[in-house]
Amino acid sequence: MKKLILFTIILITLSCKNKDTENKTTAAEVSDVVETPFVWEGANLYFLLTDRFNNGDTSNDLNFDRTKETGKLRGFEGGDIKGITQKVKEGYFTDLGINAIWMTPIVEQIHGGTDEGTGTTYGYHGYWTKDWTTIDPNFGTKEDLHQLVKEAHAKGIRIVLDAVINHTGPVTEKDPVWPEEWVRTDKQCSYDNYNNTISCTLVANLPDIRTESNEAVALPPQLVEKWKAEGRYDQEVKELDEFFERTGHPRAPRFYIMKWLTDYITEFGVDGYRADTVKHTEEYVWQEFKVECDYAFAEFKKSNPDKVIDDNNFYLVGEIYNYGISSGQFYDFGDKKVNYFNPPSFQSLINFEFKYNSKDKSYEDLFSNYSQILQNELKGFGTLNYLSSHDDGSPFDALRKKPYVTANKLLLAPGTAQIYYGDESARSLVIEGTEGDATLRSFMNWDSIANNPTTKKVLTHWQKLGQFRAKHPAVGAGTHQMILASPYYFCRSYQSEDYIDKVVVGLDLEKGKKVIDVSKVFQERVMLRDAYSGETATVENGKITIDSGFNIVLIEKR
Repeated sequence: MKKLILFTIILITLSCKNKDTENKTTAAEVSDVVETPFVWEGANLYFLLTDRFNNGDTSNDLNFDRTKETGKLRGFEGGDIKGITQKVKEGYFTDLGINAIWMTPIVEQIHGGTDEGTGTTYGYHGYWTKDWTTIDPNFGTKEDLHQLVKEAHAKGIRIVLDAVINHTGPVTEKDPVWPEEWVRTDKQCSYDNYNNTISCTLVANLPDIRTESNEAVALPPQLVEKWKAEGRYDQEVKELDEFFERTGHPRAPRFYIMKWLTDYITEFGVDGYRADTVKHTEEYVWQEFKVECDYAFAEFKKSNPDKVIDDNNFYLVGEIYNYGISSGQFYDFGDKKVNYFNPPSFQSLINFEFKYNSKDKSYEDLFSNYSQILQNELKGFGTLNYLSSHDDGSPFDALRKKPYVTANKLLLAPGTAQIYYGDESARSLVIEGTEGDATLRSFMNWDSIANNPTTKKVLTHWQKLGQFRAKHPAVGAGTHQMILASPYYFCRSYQSEDYIDKVVVGLDLEKGKKVIDVSKVFQERVMLRDAYSGETATVENGKITIDSGFNIVLIEKR
């Protein structure tokens, strides 16, 4: 089980007011030891490409004769599940305040490669599925995944996998197209309305699963042949029979895939799924998927009570390309608006506008706007903010000239924070000689972390903010209120039943002595600590004094 973070909560009347906490506390001071809850809406979610993070087992670097010369950063580079586990055990994620890891798909990829631009491209990124029922040996084994989940959970870190239901991998000389009743290949999406975004292929040679179909289909012959050669055909068919008998679903393509994906929940106890290409699939698919994920998660918890990390529900976050938090619960296709939160499907959606908001808005405008939306239009749901990603060609800071501002805006904004691997170490997103998304996907810069003083300094800043955010749900899931515009101070408050969390943050301050008014947040004579510098101070006449050489303070109850 994860180590519990315990501290004393002093119950007082909150002055950093919000709708959740106002009128729910008394003036009496009551001491109680309360566990810091994990809240998905304020989580630190680290996103990595499984193949590009850390190579923990060089013996699995080559499989299926994937030996053709590739374009730059378009082949397998050696990263694997063991490499992630290694960094979990070393404490890398804990030091960064990470409490959830999202990894790109680990299912078996197409064996062949496609010719795009200069050289071959293999399915190193994980989104070109050949067989949903098994892990690609380049990424590792089932035992490796069991070990990762075990080690991560021991440190209070959840594991989120990536679900692809929309398409198979491309067709190659080694990977024949799936039967016509499974996929369409004749129409490419034009994206100008709802139908032309869903009932079509995303790009050429990416067969689109017929997710709209309720017609029973037989297993693809290539899977039958493969499973028989591997000696597991009878077992796979037996499990499918049991699934369809339990659910009553027709043997339609989407339900096969849902069965295969939810097996990773019941077998390994993963904590969530990031759903790929959500808007390219009918919205009811995700409602159905949520039901099966919830069932599988409940079954895992019932069968493995000793492996249950907490009482949170299964986490589903959706990727709807170009969705932004300002749209609230809806995405507009032009001719149709769809709510992907209700009826129940996603707990959160990836927020594609955060990078623009971060460029255009001041800290206060950004934070107050997000708090308002999350406490109103998205009340009960969440948003997943990011500033760089694996397929966004216009990141906030591609040349990594602003790593401190990037950290401040991402880690101190209301909402869940998606840290893309290398954000915290200023890994360059501009790699000479690459084409397209490959420039975003270089191998993790471990040498720079170990040997470059500038990189170490940047990483330290991310670690301090990340640990503070992990310790205080108020930062990501709480209500925001500005205390002072110049110098800039704000407070966040969060309450869930008997748990109360409050913090004060100051940004772009003068270095040296800082006199901070905390009277709206903390009671007189309370001992406070600046988590950034480590300095402590006692509230006197509603104020504290912090003398540090930094231009930031992260104030918490000591």
